[in-house]
Amino acid sequence: MIGVMATAAKLYLDQVGMTFNTPAGPLVALAPVTLAIPSGRFISLIGPRGCGKSTIFNILAGLLRPTVGRVLIDGIDATGATGRVGYMLQKDLLLPWRSVLDNVVLGMQAQGVPLREARHRALPLLRRYGLAGLEYVHPDALSADMRQRAALLRTLLCDTDVVLLDEPFAALDAETKLAMQEWLLGVWADFGKTVVFVTRDVDEAIYLSDEVCVMATSPGRIAHTVAVPIARPRQRHVTEASEFTALKERCLELLTVDPNSVGEAA
Repeated sequence: MIGVMATAAKLYLDQVGMTFNTPAGPLVALAPVTLAIPSGRFISLIGPRGCGKSTIFNILAGLLRPTVGRVLIDGIDATGATGRVGYMLQKDLLLPWRSVLDNVVLGMQAQGVPLREARHRALPLLRRYGLAGLEYVHPDALSADMRQRAALLRTLLCDTDVVLLDEPFAALDAETKLAMQEWLLGVWADFGKTVVFVTRDVDEAIYLSDEVCVMATSPGRIAHTVAVPIARPRQRHVTEASEFTALKERCLELLTVDPNSVGEAA
């Protein structure tokens, strides 16, 4: 179904589903999903293991072709196409033999940008976003959060308007994780990218997002959507507000409902 929402959305999943053939018969990994994400929005996916979060990401990245449905970016069919979105996994995957700067420019190089030009573009951003003085060291000299900053900048500097972030802060300690969330919001505000973010941390999903998609299993699917009407820019104290607490309680409730119930929550 291609209509007004599809043409207005930066990223549109049109009844996208995935079924795998197994020795025991067909396995529905992802029931048909329809999701419209406007340009510049930050959307989070939360849910239990096996709910299809990774399947959605791999379909969006062009690594899997869905059994049914289409992926549209700016109204253009991008189903099965690689290189249309930036994709960062939980592991930073920095190359140990390259400097921080040369790791950050790797995506631009892959897109054909000459190394000298790519370095010229990246250097001011490393210094602006907390990596000043670390441009020419190697990744083994970095702390975990500095490695994530470098990996995120590498992803953001790719010439794509849509960025997929798969639990980038899951391995960080609590204090560092909070700092990185605030850092990410600042970078996102500057770059204006459309972000789809996977996390198992409900607080993180609400704090970062414009909308939280709550997923369920058997089969994997988006069962509910929860709008986050908290004004931006957001300060950490909003997590103590009654509005935030109510949204958290709602998301936690939806995560524990009967997996066979499907609906939407505003």
